[in-house]
Amino acid sequence: MMIGLLLITHNRIGDELLKTATGMLGMCPVMTVALSVTPDNDPDDVLNEARRNVARLNQGAGVLVLTDIYGSTPSNIAAQLIDNNQVRVVAGVNLPMLVRVLNYPRLGLDELVNKALSGGRDGILLSNPGSDT
Repeated sequence: MMIGLLLITHNRIGDELLKTATGMLGMCPVMTVALSVTPDNDPDDVLNEARRNVARLNQGAGVLVLTDIYGSTPSNIAAQLIDNNQVRVVAGVNLPMLVRVLNYPRLGLDELVNKALSGGRDGILLSNPGSDT
């Protein structure tokens, strides 16, 4: 049993991150939905759609929700999904975070949260001319 993955982001950021990550991996190993939040959306409507997606994605192992900017509308919607031990929310999604999550589809929810956090942090580096990193 694998976790489900829900991305809630501004506009189509989640769609594009997911498309890029699955293109790199050649597949999407977990059930995933990317939910876009635009200025025209009613946040209550998006929250209801997010709840329906969590119910659909949760096959018993839980759902990891990745969102972009902590404190923004997508993040606030995601935070309202935390109502039991089956949903975890991580803000600050980036491509390294998503690729790391998708590379460990068989981990439990809490372990996958740790992979998301480390993937997001480890993917941010200062590049210097002439350095190997």
